[in-house]
Formats: sequence, structure tokens, C-alpha cells
Amino acid sequence: MPEPCAGKPARTVLNYPVPSKGKPMESLKQKIKRVTDEQISIEPYNSAWPRMFREEKEHLLTCLPNELVNRIEHFGSTAVPNLAAKPIIDMLVEVTLLEEAKKIIVPLLESPDYEYFWRPAWGDDVPPFYAWFIKRNANGIRTHHIHMVEHDFEHWDRLLFRDYLIDHPALAKEYQKLKYHLAEKYKSDRVKYTKRKTEFIQKVTEKAKQYYGKAQNEKIVS
Repeated sequence: MPEPCAGKPARTVLNYPVPSKGKPMESLKQKIKRVTDEQISIEPYNSAWPRMFREEKEHLLTCLPNELVNRIEHFGSTAVPNLAAKPIIDMLVEVTLLEEAKKIIVPLLESPDYEYFWRPAWGDDVPPFYAWFIKRNANGIRTHHIHMVEHDFEHWDRLLFRDYLIDHPALAKEYQKLKYHLAEKYKSDRVKYTKRKTEFIQKVTEKAKQYYGKAQNEKIVS
């Protein structure tokens, strides 16, 4: 079995309370509140983001079982050149079976470096569920969000959203303006920030499906 994916221990420098000996462990409710209350910061595009994705992809492919992990994609705003974003790399990891991932991958990743959540795809408790990890650096700052799903999850539509923004820079700027506005309004409420983006994302994703579907059909006809 591969070695655990965690890097050097970082728990002593994380910027949130960690129970010491004799103190109660953080409950799931407390853990969720802590991560959803963390402040939102939108930063100008950073040319280092693609490299950060590639390095983490190589790391995961090295330490996770090959028979469980298929493709790994970079999505979200950090995958769109010149688009401002939260400085957190969103990664979409295809696994053959999520139940096997829970048994095998979660123990390999879960550590002070990677926080694990069994997360609903929609709402507070709406299936299907998937494995979601927050990776932090030595200072406790989020650097990556790792979304582990199977091949038929709707998450893969987010690659269409990514590609459509890349192909339509004016629309990407519109999205950037929306994100700056929402980040200012919901600075310490990640749940509301995400929900308020949903309508825009869904509309653009539907446009992307039509756009790329039409392009594919034209390619087949020609």
C-alpha cells in the first residue's frame, strides 16, 4: 500500500484550536462551523496556480492507489487565466468507487495537512455524497480543495464552465465582478457566498453544454 500522503506534521502551527490532552475533540458541527466561517479573500490571478495544481496532482498520483484514481483535473476560477479568485486550487479527482475511497484513500490523506469531509453534493444533506478535502500549508492557510467523485457525478460539468469562461473572457470578467461583490458582502460566510454564485454558474454551464455540444456535433458532421 502507498505511503500516507501527508507531509510534515503541521498541527502545532494551524490557526485554529486543536484539542490538547484531556480536552474534548472538536465535534463535526464545530468543525463545519469553523471552516465555513473562515474569511473569504479574492486575489488577482496568480501565474503560480497552474504549477500548484500540477505539483499536487503529481503528489496524489504518487501516493494514492492507481487502481482507485483515474483522471485529475484543475477546475474553478484558479484554472481560468487572468481571472481573480480565492487563492485555493480546486481539484477534481475521479475515483472508481467512493466507498473504496473512504476505506483506503481517506486514511492515507486525512492528517493535519488534509481535513476530510463526507460532503453532500447539494444543500445540507442531499445525496449523492462525495469525499472532500481541505489541504492547508504550514501556517494553516487553505491551499487546495480536493473533490473526489465517481465518473458520473455532475461535478464534471464544472469543466465545461471552466472551458466556457476561458473561451469567453468578457463573461469571465462579469463573473469576477460578481465574486468581488459577494466576497465583500459575505466575507465570513462561505455558504452564502457559494449559494449566491449558483445561479450564474448554472446559467453559464447550460450555455456551455449547448455550445460544446453543438461544436462536437458540427465536428462529427464535417
